[in-house]
Amino acid sequence: MKIATILILACGMVLPSLAQKSSAKWDVSSPTGQWNYKEVPLSTEEGTWMNLDVSPDGKQIAFDLLGDIYSMPIGGGDAKVLRSGVPFEIQPRFSPNGKYISFTSDAGGGDNVWIMKADGSDARQVTKEDFRLLNNAVWTPDGNYLIARKHFTSQRSLGAGEMWMYHISGGSGTQLTKRRNDQQDVNEPTVSPDGRFLYFCEDMYPGGFFQYNKDPNEQIYVTRRYDFLSGELTDITGGPGSAARPQISRDGKKLAFVKRVREKTVLFIHDLATGEEFPVYDDLSKDQMEAWAIFGVYPNYSWMPDQTAIILWSKGKIRKIDLTSLAVTTIPLRVNNTLNVAQALHFTNETFRETFTSKAIRHAVTSPDGKMLIFNAAGYLWQRDLPNGVPKRLTAGTDPEFEPNFSSSGSEITYVTWNDEQRGAIMKLSLTVKGARPMKVTSEKGTYRQPAYSPDGTRIVFVKEDGNDHQGYTFTKDPGIYWISSGGG
Repeated sequence: MKIATILILACGMVLPSLAQKSSAKWDVSSPTGQWNYKEVPLSTEEGTWMNLDVSPDGKQIAFDLLGDIYSMPIGGGDAKVLRSGVPFEIQPRFSPNGKYISFTSDAGGGDNVWIMKADGSDARQVTKEDFRLLNNAVWTPDGNYLIARKHFTSQRSLGAGEMWMYHISGGSGTQLTKRRNDQQDVNEPTVSPDGRFLYFCEDMYPGGFFQYNKDPNEQIYVTRRYDFLSGELTDITGGPGSAARPQISRDGKKLAFVKRVREKTVLFIHDLATGEEFPVYDDLSKDQMEAWAIFGVYPNYSWMPDQTAIILWSKGKIRKIDLTSLAVTTIPLRVNNTLNVAQALHFTNETFRETFTSKAIRHAVTSPDGKMLIFNAAGYLWQRDLPNGVPKRLTAGTDPEFEPNFSSSGSEITYVTWNDEQRGAIMKLSLTVKGARPMKVTSEKGTYRQPAYSPDGTRIVFVKEDGNDHQGYTFTKDPGIYWISSGGG
């Protein structure tokens, strides 16, 4: 009884400490463990795949670079760090009054929507999804809600998306659109200035599932419009080359979007009143229409408040496209920051060894008297005397050897070989004649499988296969089961 009491008391003392230890939270900003961080200076005048937004007063540009968020004057110059550190933070968007910026961050453990003051202070997490993660958030005109793309996955790792709306105070959100299936995505929301419509793009490629071989000069993405009053969905534009990354103008009259024109990614303008469309800039970086665009088909860009220009990222630089003259101006950018870079994980791997241990054998067959085992390993046939013999190569051939079979007497084996130029062959080898060399039984090229002796050893029956993507389609006519004299013919 005393021993049992002591054990119970001991467990009572240990269990709280274990529970306390297991409840420790992982902090993305300050990960535990031996990460061996090194401070690396960053000084650059260009960047890759930069999402940007222009403030409502037209005086500031907020942008992301290498997972950090910056701002700079509309005319360019030195960038100010707003968010920097280990978390991956992208896609800044100014609130309608310009006082706040929304962004995507994994600081809470996964991609969610956050907001901060325009100077980068007082950042807080708005959405707290722990499985169906969010990105590409945009503000509603009243500044009270954020609409973002929620990502869903199923049996494939790719997944699809839906548009969800969240109050800036948080909460579980409200679903706006329903995904077509589990593999074709929606993305890149933008809200009309009057708050009536939500525009976004959706993968409408035929087939009902994600495909890697889509033709970007056909229609993949369609820009669609969701009516907040009726819930009705309307296709606005698409067609050959698609219509992705829609961005509504500040007066709500025009819609900019990205289209593929042959090998170029081109910025177009769509007049919502007339339906007219025209290109304004054809030197964008390549979009991601054929790929799985998890953060969008193209980085976010922004209209100037007076509708006269669009500010966007292209080929490393931030550009200003004048919509009247179509003149292009490069806005100078200077970023100076210090990044904490963790030491990469390295393993020592030998590129070559003279000998190695095979981890698998195939096509193992035992001789009729049970004294020998022949099998395939590393592409060749090996012989092992049973029960404890040392395996040794059966032949000195260079062509890969497969699928051995003993004759009924055990004095011979037959097997198949493969050579990319000479194709397949059926071979036989005497096991009783010392120094015997393999004999080629077939005289015609083909793809041969599973040779086996007849009981009297005079014939070999085999399968002749039709073509396939790995071995080609030549010399594969009239597939079926055949026999041939074991002496050849």
